[in-house]
Amino acid sequence: MYEEILNPLKEKMEKTIEHFKHEISALRTGRASSALVEDLRVEYYGSLTPLNQIASITVQPPSTIVIKPWDRGAVAPIESAIRNSQLGLAPIAESDFVRINIPTLTQERREQLIKILGQKMEEAKVSIRQEREYTMKAVDKNEKDGIFSEDDKFKSKEAVQKMVDAYNEKIKEARDAKEKDILNN
Repeated sequence: MYEEILNPLKEKMEKTIEHFKHEISALRTGRASSALVEDLRVEYYGSLTPLNQIASITVQPPSTIVIKPWDRGAVAPIESAIRNSQLGLAPIAESDFVRINIPTLTQERREQLIKILGQKMEEAKVSIRQEREYTMKAVDKNEKDGIFSEDDKFKSKEAVQKMVDAYNEKIKEARDAKEKDILNN
C-alpha cells in the first residue's frame, strides 16, 4: 500500500543524489578531471553546445586536461568558453587542441570551494525537503479520500521520514568525501 507513495519518492531522491554528485564532481580539486569541463557550454555554430558533444576530453595525469575537438574550427570557441567560465582556468590553444594545466589549490581557493560545496549540499537538501512535503500532502490526501486509514497515514509518514533521513545522510557522506578531497589535494 505504501509502495505507491514511496517508490516515486525514492526515484526522485535518487535523481537528487545523482545530480548532487554530478554537481560536486565539477568542483576543482588539485587533480585534473574531465568532469571540470565536460558540461561547459560552447558557442558552436550559433548554439550553445556541451563541450563533451563537440570534443574528446582526456586527462594526462596528474594535472593536465587535453580537449581535442572533432572540428578544428571549434578550438577558439572552446578556449573562449573556458576563459569566460567561472572555473578560473587558463586554457592554452594549440593548432588542433586545447590544453589546460590545473594549478595547485591555494588555501583561500580551498575555502571558497568548501563554501560552494556547502551551498550545493543545501540545495540538494532543499530538494529532498520539497519532495518530502509533496509526499506528505499526498499521504494526507489519501487519508482524507479514505484510501489510507489513520494508522496507514502515520506509518506512511514515518516511512517517508526514514527515507528522507537516509538520503540526507547520503548527501552528507558525499559532501564529506568531497571536502576531504578538496582539503587533501
